[in-house]
Amino acid sequence: MARPEQVLLLEPQHELKFRGPFSDVVTTNLKLSNSTDRNVCFKVKTTAPRRYCVRPNSGIIDAGTSINVSVMLQPFEYDPNEKSKHKFMVQSVLAPPDMTDMEGVWKEAKPEELMDSKLRCVFDMPVENEKSHDMESNMSSSLLKSESSALPAKSPSSTLDYGEVKKIMEECKRLQMEAQRLREENKQIRHAPSSMKREEGLSSRSVALILLFFIIGVIVGKLVL
Repeated sequence: MARPEQVLLLEPQHELKFRGPFSDVVTTNLKLSNSTDRNVCFKVKTTAPRRYCVRPNSGIIDAGTSINVSVMLQPFEYDPNEKSKHKFMVQSVLAPPDMTDMEGVWKEAKPEELMDSKLRCVFDMPVENEKSHDMESNMSSSLLKSESSALPAKSPSSTLDYGEVKKIMEECKRLQMEAQRLREENKQIRHAPSSMKREEGLSSRSVALILLFFIIGVIVGKLVL
């Protein structure tokens, strides 16, 4: 059996429009008018209850009066490519003359006594805000690209200037002279007694190892800096 025609008049009738930007709560009003000579109970339902706050979402409209329902869309990240599938339904039923409990009326109402009207949600982003949103997205992506392309691969030739190269060359010359001195000392050690050889040999090797590590550390440090 078909449901009876809605006795309430809805303004707007088919769409609830929400105008952006959506960084804050956006409110639109739904007017419900009762043109009958009887009181009418109503409920406002939505397919996305977490996204909307509805006040009042239920109540009684006296005969010949109207009520404004505030539908508040909660803040969200607007995507112009995403189509809204949210819907609202206004359900109503004629209140009995001796009504004392509204919830009782809904529980006892028969399906053929219930009336409903459906509205869909439409998100309207102003052109200037949509352009601003697109520009921000484009600027962010462009900035990331430019920053990544502006960072050259770090190499010794690109990070060292002439003064640093000169310092390294001077350090290398000094180390070469030190190595030459160690070779001369090593020759002298060969002609020393065996006990002295072992002692001096160990000392020379220790000094050579220390200098080797020092050389490596200096060069690596220069290249990194």
